[in-house]
Formats: sequence, C-alpha cells, structure tokens
Amino acid sequence: MLESFINLFRVPELKKRLIFTALLVMVYRLGAHIVVPGVDAKAVAEYFGSTYGGFLGVANLFTGGAFKRLSIFSLGIMPYISASIILQLLTAVIPALEKLSKEGEEGRKKINQYTRYGTVILSIIQAFGLSMWMQNMGRYQGSGIPVVPQPGIGFQLMTVLTLTAGTTFIMWLGEQITERGIGNGISLIIFIGIVAAVPQGVIEIVTAMRSESMTLFTLLMILIATFVVVALVVIVQQGKRKIPVSYAKQVRGRKMFGGQNTFLPLKVDYSGIIAVIFASSILMFPQTLAQFFSGGIADTFLGKVSAFLDKNSPYNIHALFLWIFPGFPDNPPLTIFKIFNFYNLLFAALVIFFCYFYTAIAFNPKDISENLKKFGGFIPGRRPGANTAEFIERVMIRLTLAGSIFVVFICVFPDILSELIGRIPSTVDYLLGGTSLLIVVGVALDTLSQLESHMVERHYSGFLKKGKLRARR
Repeated sequence: MLESFINLFRVPELKKRLIFTALLVMVYRLGAHIVVPGVDAKAVAEYFGSTYGGFLGVANLFTGGAFKRLSIFSLGIMPYISASIILQLLTAVIPALEKLSKEGEEGRKKINQYTRYGTVILSIIQAFGLSMWMQNMGRYQGSGIPVVPQPGIGFQLMTVLTLTAGTTFIMWLGEQITERGIGNGISLIIFIGIVAAVPQGVIEIVTAMRSESMTLFTLLMILIATFVVVALVVIVQQGKRKIPVSYAKQVRGRKMFGGQNTFLPLKVDYSGIIAVIFASSILMFPQTLAQFFSGGIADTFLGKVSAFLDKNSPYNIHALFLWIFPGFPDNPPLTIFKIFNFYNLLFAALVIFFCYFYTAIAFNPKDISENLKKFGGFIPGRRPGANTAEFIERVMIRLTLAGSIFVVFICVFPDILSELIGRIPSTVDYLLGGTSLLIVVGVALDTLSQLESHMVERHYSGFLKKGKLRARR
C-alpha cells in the first residue's frame, strides 16, 4: 500500500492533478473560516455553544463547519446539488429537456448551464432566509446577544450577495477539480466537508472518556460497528445484478460481427444518496422554518409540528402502546422498540418512496430494451422488445426494494447503536448516519477507482494486489 502511494507521485501528470486538487481543497477550507461581513463572531460562538443539534448540526456537518461559523461558505454546495436533482427530474418530465440530454456533449453543456442558473436562484432564496435568521439569532434564543449588531436591508443585501458568491465560487472549484484534478469535484467537496468533522468527533470521544460518560467497551463497540457498517455500504454500493445478454452474429461484407456474451449490470442501490436527501429535506423543512423565524414560534402550529418531527422526539411506538395499553411494560425487553419514533418511521417511508420514485424517473427499461434490439442483443429466454423491458423492470423493482431497505437501516443505525450501548457524541452520531456514510464511502470508491485507472495505464500496480476497484457508475 505504501509503495502504491509513492507511485502516485512518480507519474508527472498524476502528480500535478493531485497537487492541484490539494490546493483547491485548501482554498475551500480557508474560505470556511471567513465570517460574513456584519456578523459578530463571538456572539456566533456563544449562540452555537448553547444551541447545536438537529437541523443546525446536519447543516454544519455538510458544510464542513462553515455554517456554525456563519462563513461566506455557509450555504455550501447544497444549492448546486438541489438544482442538479431538480433539473434531472425535470429532464424526465419535460420532452424538450429530454431531447436536449440526448444531444451529446453540446446538450450536456446546456444542461450544466441551466444547472448553474438554478444554483444561483436557489442560493439567493436560501441566502435571504439565512440573513433573516441571522438577525434574529441571540435575541429569542441562546445568549440574548444579537449576532448582527446592525441589522437592516443593507446587511441583508450584503449577506445575499456574499453567500451567493460563495456558493458560486464553490461550484467553480468543484468544476475545476473535475476537469483538472482527481475525482468528481462536487462530490469531493462534500466529502471534505464531512471528513473535516472527524477531528471534532475524536475530541468529543476523548472528552467523554475523560468524564467517564463513555466506557472503553462503548468505544470498542462504536469502532466495530463502524467497520461493519462501512463494509456493508461498500458491498451494496458495488453490488450489481448481472443479467446475461447475448448478441447475434451478423455478417457485414466479408467480416462477421457479434456472437458475444456479456451482461447488463443493474445497481442494487440505483438512487444512491438522492432518496436520503429528499426525505431529510422534507422532514427538516418545519424545523428549518422554526429556526429561521424564531421568537414565540414554539407556541404555534409550526413549532408543534417541528417538535413532533424532531429526531429525538419522545413520540414513539412505545409511548403509543403505553397510551393505548396502560399495562404495557415501561421498560420492554427489546429496548430498540423505543427508537421507532414517528420521525424514523416517516423517514423510512419517505426513503423507500423516493428510491422507487427516482428509479422510475431515471431508469428507463424501454430504452434499454430498444438499444439491445437495435444492436442485435437479447436476454436468453426473453423475447426482444416489450417482454425484455418487462423483465428488466421487474428485476429493478426487486433490487430497489432491497436497496431501499438497506439505506433505511444505515440511516437509523446510529439510533439503534445509541439504544444498545448508550448515548454517543453528537458529531459521531452524524458521521455514522446514513447520509454521511453513503457519501464518504461512495466518493472514496470513485476517487480510488480513478487513481487506480491512472496508475494501471502507466504500468504501475494499483492499490489492491488482488481484484480491481470498480467505479460506482
């Protein structure tokens, strides 16, 4: 393994790409520490010292700590991700966009340009809401010290301009990494933002060990569980259902073509992280509004809905059973029974729904069947055309069910672990969450796959002595 890493810097082109990627990542991390103009940094530290968790914790995790500091990169790259998902869904609905997506490189460039426009629009909307929230921070919650000493229209305009420019700059950094660096730039930026929270998680674990609120057994269980879950994520991310495909022999002139046997790979988890992002966004929407428009909001309907959908809400199946059956035991034998609160149940239902929804939009078995028929390919035992499309669709439905159940398990795994071994630190809880693990493992596999291909092309051995890394897509 050490020799493989040394070989990375023996290839001039690969060395330049790695250095270029590292420099841009350093620029991104530097920008995450530059506070928005007009914000009191000390008041921000006091506010987040007393109010941290839920929506704020998740937002801070995916921005690499930029949200907690209210830096110029507070919005992160999420507006770009949201615009990409929205445009991808619209491509499957609007015929003009679908036709544009099939026009090759020129069509892809136009769609990317539309995605950039959508990113700017979403950034402006989110930046305005964030500026309104900044002006209310510290007045109704936390220390009582205003985070923005001089609120007003001037601060709002400056904040919208600054945050929008910050997100646009991050988008440009990601595109430059993709073009001139290593890996997918946008995914790598999200990866860096999540990994940046690892030192904080280690500090929280050490602090808990010193205060004796966490035992050595709990730490060992966390490490073992992390290793097992990461291994499962790798298996599912790389897992494919291989459908055999045969090509008929064709004679063209004096040459014979076809007559080959191959396979059609279908991913177990086709939607990837998109279903989790959709489900999380819907469930966090009331909490987001409650955070942005604070001040007596807890007494309103929105505040009650936000409390009901809180991840740590006491409204769970166990409480429901106690209300319906007064004789039900207060401490049931299966303590995992308590984790089934309404947030987790709704989250699981939404993840399964969006896994099927995204797969139905992005995966078209009719197009695959027509392409196989056009090039003389067929699935043994299936007639070309509609029968082949029905078979592929039926297989994909079963795969999606298995993949969605696995994603739900990964997402609720931290709650199960906390119930079994005791409360774990908040940062570790977020790092072990399904969204974080799926992104980190997926991006790591994709980046290692690109490094492997670069090294093999130049006659260097890769990172694995046996086997090969396969790209996610």
